[in-house]
Amino acid sequence: MTSIVLVHPEIPGNTGAVGRTCVALDMELVLIHPLGFEISDKRLKRSGLDYWQHIRLAEFASWEAFLEERAPRDDQMFLFEEYAPRSFYEPAYPDDAYLVFGRETKGLPQAIVDAHGTQMVNLPMRSDKVRSLNLANTVAAAAYQAMRGSLSR
Repeated sequence: MTSIVLVHPEIPGNTGAVGRTCVALDMELVLIHPLGFEISDKRLKRSGLDYWQHIRLAEFASWEAFLEERAPRDDQMFLFEEYAPRSFYEPAYPDDAYLVFGRETKGLPQAIVDAHGTQMVNLPMRSDKVRSLNLANTVAAAAYQAMRGSLSR
């Protein structure tokens, strides 16, 4: 199963919308603490609407705890950053991929980028007037790209 990993998300509405995408695509949502909100936040659940109860949710106290418990292979992890050297169209995503996204204001912590830089991808943008996309929109685009092969079956 493909998993969406949000590292230190800050905005409950984005996380709720990502949760809805996870339900739609039968993906797991992994949250890496600290979060910028409480998991009981009404804004989180409002964005996830009545789908929140169906989310396969895993939470980890830290990135290190996630790595220790899940032990993802390098070929499973795809870190999304606007400055990554390759497009998210390039990789072949395995069925057990981890699509990893940083917080809305700062992206992924530098330590994660340093440790896993070869696994970074970006969503290409044609305009230089936009620095980045909304987290929920980026996750949706990435999730559908990763699922492209299995959705057409």
